[in-house]
Amino acid sequence: MLLRSWSFLLPLCCASATLLGARAAGAQTPLPEAEGAPPPAPSSPFTLGGLVEAYYQWNFGEPSNGLTHFRGFDSRHDTFTLSSASLDALWDDGELVGRATLQFGAASATSYAAEPSLPGAPGASDSSAEVWRYLQQAYAGYRVPVGEGLTLTAGLFLSPVGPEAMAVRDNWNWSRSNLFFGLPFYHTGLRASYPLSERWDATLAVYNGWNSVVDNNDGKTLSAQLNYHRPEVAAAFVYLGGPERAAGATEGRGWRHLFDAHATWHAAPWLSLAAYGDGGWEQTRFGTSRWGAGALYARVRLAPPLYLAVRSDAFWESTASGDAGEASPIFWPAPWVSSGTATLDYRAHERATLRLEYRHDRAGADLYFGGDVVGDGEAVPFVMNRRAQDTVTLGVSTWF
Repeated sequence: MLLRSWSFLLPLCCASATLLGARAAGAQTPLPEAEGAPPPAPSSPFTLGGLVEAYYQWNFGEPSNGLTHFRGFDSRHDTFTLSSASLDALWDDGELVGRATLQFGAASATSYAAEPSLPGAPGASDSSAEVWRYLQQAYAGYRVPVGEGLTLTAGLFLSPVGPEAMAVRDNWNWSRSNLFFGLPFYHTGLRASYPLSERWDATLAVYNGWNSVVDNNDGKTLSAQLNYHRPEVAAAFVYLGGPERAAGATEGRGWRHLFDAHATWHAAPWLSLAAYGDGGWEQTRFGTSRWGAGALYARVRLAPPLYLAVRSDAFWESTASGDAGEASPIFWPAPWVSSGTATLDYRAHERATLRLEYRHDRAGADLYFGGDVVGDGEAVPFVMNRRAQDTVTLGVSTWF
C-alpha cells in the first residue's frame, strides 16, 4: 500500500514532461535555500515585509469533526481558514544583522504544538506555546571581520532541516510534506556561519533542542551544516545531535542523531527538480528507535503565469521495544505515512499566488478521520478511524 502514493505521481510527472518539452522558456521559482546560512544582505540596511495566507479545503472523507489530520498547516475541512499572517523586519548594515518575524493564525499554533510547558514561580515567568507562538523567528548578530566574515547570531531560528519553508510562496506546493510536518520547525541557540568559497558556506550551531525555545532537559543539541549554491543547483547537508526527550522520560536521555540532505536542480528554464532525504536514530532504554524519510519534487511551467508542481513523500519509523518496555514514537502513531500531491500555481502578480491542490495521504495504521468520528476532542479524544484521506484545497497568498 505504501507504493500507492508514489505510483500516483508517476503518470503526472511523465505527462508533464511530455507536454512541456515545447513550452516557451521562463524563470523558475526555486525551493528556498537552507535556513542555516546567514540571510543575503538586502539592498537597503532595513527591509520590511509581510504576507497573508488563506484557504478553503474539502476532505472527501467528510469527517464529522471537520479535521484533516496530521497536515498541520491546512487541517480544516469545509471552512474558509486564515492559515497565516506575518510581519517581518530584517536588518543588515554589513556588521550588525538581525531579524524578527511575527506570526498569527492557525499555522502559528501548529508550529508550536511541541513546545515544552514549564512552570514559573513568583519571581520567574512560566514558558509554554502560548508565550512564544507569535514569534516565528527572532535573532541578532554581528559579522566579525575575520577572513570573508564570520557571522555570529543568537536567538530563535527556523530549522535548517529540509528544503521547504514556512511561507507557502517559497514552496512549490500549497501543503507541506510529511517530512516538513514531522521534523523540527525551529531552534533556539547560537550559530556561527562562514563562507568557505564562492559556492560553499558552513554553519555550526548549539541549540536547546527540537522545537524548544526553552530547553526541556539539561542537554544541548549540536548542529553542523554545509551549503552549496550555483545559479542552477543548490544543495544542503545537515547534522543534528543531542538528547531530545524531556527530563525524566522513561526512554532515558540517549542522543538523537539526524542526518538530512536535499538538492534542487533547475534542469531547464521550464523545469525544476528536487530530492530530499532524512534519517536517524535514537538510543533508548528499550533499544534503538530509527526513521527514514524521502521526498521527490518536480515543477514545470505550463505558461508564463501558470505552473504545475508534483510531490511524493514517504516516512518510515521503527520504535524501540524490548523486555523492559517500548519507547513512545518520535513522529507518528503509525509505522509509516506517505502522500502524493499535485498543485496548480497561478502567478498573475509578482507578489501573489493562487493554488489549486489535490493530495492523497496514506498511513500504515488508522491515522486520519472520516465519516462519523467518535469523541468530542475535549473530555473524550477523537478516535482516528481511516488509513487514508483525500483533499482538494484552494489557497491564496499575497505579500509585500
